[in-house]
Amino acid sequence: MANGLHDSLAVSLRLVIMGTGPFAVPMFEALVQSRHQILTVVTRPDQTPPGRRPHTNPMRVAANAAQIPVFDPAQVNDPHSVTSLRALAPDLFVVCDYGQIFSSELLSVARWGGVNLHGSLLPRHRGASPVQWAILQGDCVSGVSVIHMTASLDSGAVIVSRETPIGPGETSPELEQRLSEIGAVAVLEAIDRLQSETSNAPLSCDTVIGKRQDSSLATRAPRLTKADGIVTWSLSAVHIERLRRALEPWPRISTFLRQSGKAVPQRLVLEDVAVIDSNDVFLSDANANAGAGTILRADEAGIVVACGEGTVLVIRRLVPEGRRSMSAGEFLRGTPLCPGVVLG
Repeated sequence: MANGLHDSLAVSLRLVIMGTGPFAVPMFEALVQSRHQILTVVTRPDQTPPGRRPHTNPMRVAANAAQIPVFDPAQVNDPHSVTSLRALAPDLFVVCDYGQIFSSELLSVARWGGVNLHGSLLPRHRGASPVQWAILQGDCVSGVSVIHMTASLDSGAVIVSRETPIGPGETSPELEQRLSEIGAVAVLEAIDRLQSETSNAPLSCDTVIGKRQDSSLATRAPRLTKADGIVTWSLSAVHIERLRRALEPWPRISTFLRQSGKAVPQRLVLEDVAVIDSNDVFLSDANANAGAGTILRADEAGIVVACGEGTVLVIRRLVPEGRRSMSAGEFLRGTPLCPGVVLG
């Protein structure tokens, strides 16, 4: 049996890599260095909205650097795309951060179907923004899952999972980078497991390799929008601080400041915030009864704001609309604020 296992892991598979965003790049680079043959990279077509700069497609850049052909259909499930991929005779689709759900017909094109690298410990945080939701929900631990794909979103059996603690001040880009590197190793391990458990025999999409997910434990991680970044001050300071870390680098969190003599409130992007002990600032009955969003103190150390549940947040760095990033002290020198002003 040992010889058989060794022989199965010596076989080079014909892979089609499917990905668009930066989370897929370490996985792709690891597969380029592996024993397997990459037939093509399937990615989303480049789209540039009118008047905007072109979006960078990290996987297209990586594929071009590795001199791997790129296929970028608008709809990967349409008949032309399926026919084109079938002609490549792939053994396996390897998917990460691609952006479309695959049909059963498409998955059947590859001899072993597909595996997908997902940035959470499934079934927790199924959806497009698992890293952001892990921070937003206050999870202490995150991780990656490599699943054998089905036609349902993020619901396949988990072949390999790896977990890692979330740092107390970790932002989405920081956590995502760590998870992408952990995921690259996990994908290689998952492919090895597929080979060892199937002895390179054809594998249908109905075959279960790995551990079935308990759907009763599933949570959703939908794509976040710009509106999600508008601060609701009635939330706790802990929640708002998590929101700031989760929504970096987009859409970021912001609030509005109404100024005397100006009809339109000024938008303030909050770059750096922290939760502070309410006992340090509730120094008077007036402060203790202040409504959510009320500025309690404003000085060189920061702008202190009352939040929901009797909690307090300090804004240490911000970006006023149309201006550069600055400390709270710099902002206050140009825009003095008094206790009692309400944000939002």
